Amino acid sequence: MLQTLTPQVILLVIVAYFAVLMVVSWFTSRGADSADFFVAGRQSPWILVAIGMIGASLSGVTFISIPGAVGAGGRNMAFSYMQMVFGYLAGYLVIATVLLPLYYRMNLTSIYEYLGERFGTVAYKTGAGYFLLSRVIGASFRLYLVAIVLDKFVLGVAPFNLPFWVTVSAAILLIWVYTFRGGIKTIVWTDTLQTVCMLTAVVLTISAIGDAMEKSVFDLFEMVGNSEYSQVFFFENGWSDPNNFFKQFISGALIAVVMTGLDQDMMQKNLSCRSLRDAQKNMFTFSIILVFANLLFLTLGALLYLYVANFGLEIPAKTDQLFPMIALENLSPVTGIVFILGLIAAAYSSADSALTALTTSFCVDFLDFERGNRPETEKKKIRFVVHIGFSLLLLAVILVFNAVNNDSVINEVFKWAGLTYGPLLGLFSFGMLTNRRFKEEKLVLVVCLVAPVLTYILDKNDLFIDFKLGFLIILLNGILTFAGLALISSEGYKEVKNIYE
Repeated sequence: MLQTLTPQVILLVIVAYFAVLMVVSWFTSRGADSADFFVAGRQSPWILVAIGMIGASLSGVTFISIPGAVGAGGRNMAFSYMQMVFGYLAGYLVIATVLLPLYYRMNLTSIYEYLGERFGTVAYKTGAGYFLLSRVIGASFRLYLVAIVLDKFVLGVAPFNLPFWVTVSAAILLIWVYTFRGGIKTIVWTDTLQTVCMLTAVVLTISAIGDAMEKSVFDLFEMVGNSEYSQVFFFENGWSDPNNFFKQFISGALIAVVMTGLDQDMMQKNLSCRSLRDAQKNMFTFSIILVFANLLFLTLGALLYLYVANFGLEIPAKTDQLFPMIALENLSPVTGIVFILGLIAAAYSSADSALTALTTSFCVDFLDFERGNRPETEKKKIRFVVHIGFSLLLLAVILVFNAVNNDSVINEVFKWAGLTYGPLLGLFSFGMLTNRRFKEEKLVLVVCLVAPVLTYILDKNDLFIDFKLGFLIILLNGILTFAGLALISSEGYKEVKNIYE
């Protein structure tokens, strides 16, 4: 690391950054009640939601991994990731025109309440439970990656030399402090700020690379366009190619539907808008911005590899480390600081909303906050305890990841967390595409447990021969869940029990 970019300087900048978030939190959380915490009183400006959702969608994993993948070969090489982004647009169209009207018509706080109205309590709790599981693992994984960077370059080195658990505890404590009062009402504003910080970091890093290579912005874009890294569309190698256009496009559409439209974390921001029309404007605006944001990340990735080639540097064995290595060890100290701020903004814009969504789902879906007439003081106390509980759970999972210290095992756990979206896809699609009812509702849980296991076995043992599922594993999982639900159901078997009776 450059001598002028010391751990003390980086820590000072991080403290200043979070001080700004605390100020924003103080202003936005004054007088906040449960309705503000869960859906911001349904008064969020749609343009802020659209900008904030960019940061939550990209996350710290994207911030580091996507630029590194550009020149690594394999999945998402060159600009092939844009094929998936184009698929996202198709998925977001479905969300805006099909799912959002449903959620607003039912006036939902948790989107899994739909499953309760449609099928009954078991399906409702199963869907919400899968969301909690996937979000705990997913948020922990993303924070773990950020904690590793902070541990390696800031708190784990001299003069601090703090143990890893202190670094992680500090990272989670900071999220808790600025979200526990205002919840989504605060996050709509802080995520907007963090998205701006993240994208600014990418732009400034590109500018710094240009200065180091003595190239103008136009020269840089010309270099990228003429390089081997600029290919967007891949058709020639058929379905066996992980970058095949149709495979990536369909995967992108599915990922958008299940990981945004069927995810309480992402939908909670949409449900905080003033009206369905505002929520739809948010989705369409968010979609457009996301295309340009991903193009920016991929351009940065190509430039990182061109920079390495230009200066004869060695590409790290793990390409996820390419961006941190160049930003912190080869460019100016200012660029290093910008990188740290961008990384933290990317990670926290997804982690803070995840923690709030976990609290919301547990309170609404399992503690029945929408039922009865609990006084607001009691709700605040319960919400406070639940928020602390999930913070501690995230801490525990991250420490387990660190104790395992095996990338293949951790990635396998993360893959399992992704499998939990298959049952959600199956449940929601079965509810919206059929009018069937379940003969024995308790069998819903069995189907939703068996489908991911069967999907994993089919994929793990290469039973599709040369066809690699990749992200299409979500589709297979959803189809198996749908088929299982069809087997345990009957046309108009019985009216579903209203869970609010």
